[in-house]
Amino acid sequence: MSAPSPDHSGPSSNSLSLGARVRQFIGVEALSGLVLLAAAALALLWANSPWAAHYFALWDYVPVPGLTAHAQPVPLRLWINDGLMSLFFFVVGLEIRREMHNGALCNLKLASLPLLAALGGVAAPALIYMHFNADPIARGGWAVPTATDIAFAVGVMALLGKRVPSALRVLLLAIAIIDDIIAVLIIAFFYAEGIALRGVMIALGGCALVLLIQRTGQRKPMDFGVPALIIWYGMLSAHIHPAIAGVVLGLLTPMRDLSGSPVERLEAALHPWVAYGVMPVFAFANAGVSFGNGGDAASGVTLGIIVGLVLGKPLGILIATRLALSLRCCALPEGVEWRGLFVLGLLAGIGFTMAIFIANLAFPSAALLAEAKIAVMSASLLAAILGLAAGWILLPRR
Repeated sequence: MSAPSPDHSGPSSNSLSLGARVRQFIGVEALSGLVLLAAAALALLWANSPWAAHYFALWDYVPVPGLTAHAQPVPLRLWINDGLMSLFFFVVGLEIRREMHNGALCNLKLASLPLLAALGGVAAPALIYMHFNADPIARGGWAVPTATDIAFAVGVMALLGKRVPSALRVLLLAIAIIDDIIAVLIIAFFYAEGIALRGVMIALGGCALVLLIQRTGQRKPMDFGVPALIIWYGMLSAHIHPAIAGVVLGLLTPMRDLSGSPVERLEAALHPWVAYGVMPVFAFANAGVSFGNGGDAASGVTLGIIVGLVLGKPLGILIATRLALSLRCCALPEGVEWRGLFVLGLLAGIGFTMAIFIANLAFPSAALLAEAKIAVMSASLLAAILGLAAGWILLPRR
């Protein structure tokens, strides 16, 4: 998730208000990163303790016997990954909607640098991963090292304090927005199990119902509960990950109405719940991996993810930015230097939440999934250490 980007068109009072919201958002994300880290550490400790069987049994528990999805029972972990994470993706959709209206994506001039940097930061890790993996099943995880966990990245950046110029922090957040968009598109188009037209029609019907309710002047969140469930069910029936329904709902939320901005109100209300509730629960349910089942540390999956995140992310961002500047597509923001961009690239290699989410979709094998999760957590920790060290060495105290 990402912070509101500065709106350069508004008066100074609005800019101050927005600046305060940015600082508040960064504070939430920084603390959320610590909560995520604690949840992941607790899951790992439990999964490798004498009581490990209870950890795995908890998430395999079927709370509603008889309820199935695609003829399979629905364990607690699936309720979290397919249901609860829809709220996370709803907030992502709200962020994208806001940024398209008055933020980093509102015009090509503002969006060009973070867009090209994000594309480079996705392409390079994917190519590196493919280089290490020739097996078709293993290659299915090519998108795992392309993701960035903004909560962890912002949390580590916050430790650098005044060494980080505000323009560099805003650039990281803008890249994160586009990174989220790319991740959503990857999940929707590359990890769908053969899109079913019937499900698509159901989801479109839900979208039409949302727009119809908006036309009647209804704005209460509960008024959209039924169409939200219809869109979610449509996505599930279409073999598209149902959590993507959250993004669709976020994009359909009106930016303005008579009482202000529904997007900003919902984002402000839901962001702390997602940061301190949904994401840590997801981490606790998915980060627990038995190290005894982690596979080969030198396997293609492990090396592809670690090298892709730790090396591919900064290389992709730096190369794409250099190319964009050479072609005069954009310019570095005032106050941002190449050494700062290098630190940003290292921090972008912190994958975690979205990387583990994609790994769950990419690997049908429990062994490969465990291997991928350990690689994601190892790479994220290494990227955080390298980013923090590079920041302390390269960025002067301001």
